[in-house]
Amino acid sequence: MSEERGFVFKINVIGDAAVGKTSLIRKYTQGSFQKEYIRTIGAQFSKYDEEIEGKNCRLFFWDIAGQKEFSFMRDAFYQGSKAAIIVFSQEENELGEESINNIKEWHDNITQYCGKIPIVLFGNKIDLISDENAKDSKINEIVEQCNLLGYYKTSAKTGVGVYGGFQTIIRELYDRYKHS
Repeated sequence: MSEERGFVFKINVIGDAAVGKTSLIRKYTQGSFQKEYIRTIGAQFSKYDEEIEGKNCRLFFWDIAGQKEFSFMRDAFYQGSKAAIIVFSQEENELGEESINNIKEWHDNITQYCGKIPIVLFGNKIDLISDENAKDSKINEIVEQCNLLGYYKTSAKTGVGVYGGFQTIIRELYDRYKHS
């Protein structure tokens, strides 16, 4: 960090394939939603500038492919990360169940390479279920076990929870590094 350029934060967005990682980043940074699924190959990068307390925060979101065939590259993609967002799907199908079961594995994998960085959890696609069907007790147990910064029910389509979730991680980083 320098006074002229402000803060620079690398934030990894991780989770199983097709849970909506790319769509969440796009919703936060561009305010848009693309209905068609486009598979991430390796990783995608998004740059976004935000001002906090008069200081510029340059955010680099690293959207890491969730397919197992790309797992060999993850350690390289994780290097230098200051925070992470783990995304799972709230859908009531095999994708949703598997993505929930893999949260701890994603957590353990990133902390292996990055140490104790702040991590939030996004339960995406909340617009596809009725809220009473959200698996809150199971998720809250994972949040506690992994000592996550927070849990947000999100929808990249409607925008529910997206702003609040991203702001939590960004504010945490700013508060940690503002006196550096």
